[in-house]
Amino acid sequence: MLPPSVKCFASADLEQALYGADLVIVSVASGGVFDTGRLLKGAIPADVPLLMTSKGFHEASDGRIELLPEALRSGLGEATRPIVSVGGPCKANEVAAGRMTATVFASTSPEHVARAKELLATPTYVIEASNDEVGLEVGAPLKNVYAIALGLAEGLEARDGAPHHNLKAALFARAVREMSLISSHLGGSPETVYGLAGVGDLEVTGLSGRNKVFGMRLGTGESVPEATEAMHHLGLTVEGIAAAPLAVRLTERLGLGASQLPLLSALDALLHREAPAEAALHGALEI
Repeated sequence: MLPPSVKCFASADLEQALYGADLVIVSVASGGVFDTGRLLKGAIPADVPLLMTSKGFHEASDGRIELLPEALRSGLGEATRPIVSVGGPCKANEVAAGRMTATVFASTSPEHVARAKELLATPTYVIEASNDEVGLEVGAPLKNVYAIALGLAEGLEARDGAPHHNLKAALFARAVREMSLISSHLGGSPETVYGLAGVGDLEVTGLSGRNKVFGMRLGTGESVPEATEAMHHLGLTVEGIAAAPLAVRLTERLGLGASQLPLLSALDALLHREAPAEAALHGALEI
């Protein structure tokens, strides 16, 4: 429940809602980030930190695949605007309940990160500062894609009545390796992927996230359309489905193909070309 001190505004009242703000947080679906930037254009002073919790990729009007801070800056019309990106293992219900959580705030502006941390950190919401916006923004959507593979391994376990721990561990390691490679090619640091924003986020999503649940359904034998419909019926969005082909297009632009990213390629084939699940995973393990 929202506390009584929280006041809600309609989008038409955006200027009133932002008046005197110390911090502005953008929390919208990835497909709405650019348009939200357009709504915010000229409304946020340069010294007010702009923090974004959205996760995903953006397809620009020219067909390029961008990370979300680029999309938000494009909408704002401010190419160098500092944006504080949030990543890490943050299950919303646990954060709201005040359970111990560690997260990462990353930005090209240390001052904006420090201000956001000052305003939002609590004894149970611990914030790590980073200047690696790219590394964080690579891990955030990709972990949703790779969590489908982790769920698939658990689905095979449910189907067979026997553990597939070796497979799940191998898939986890492959996922981290590929996220690190993509981050490096975009100018990010591998260390970010090995920390809370990569390994940490993948771990929590692979334990209980929607993408993991979707993968489990595939592992038990449901087809992609069947599993998608079941998740839709439950009111759950599986972000990794849409993120996979966008990630493939982004990595192809970087010169990375199936030979360097076998797990990402296998998951895209599984989700969008109906490749057999076990065959796709077997191929992904062979490097």
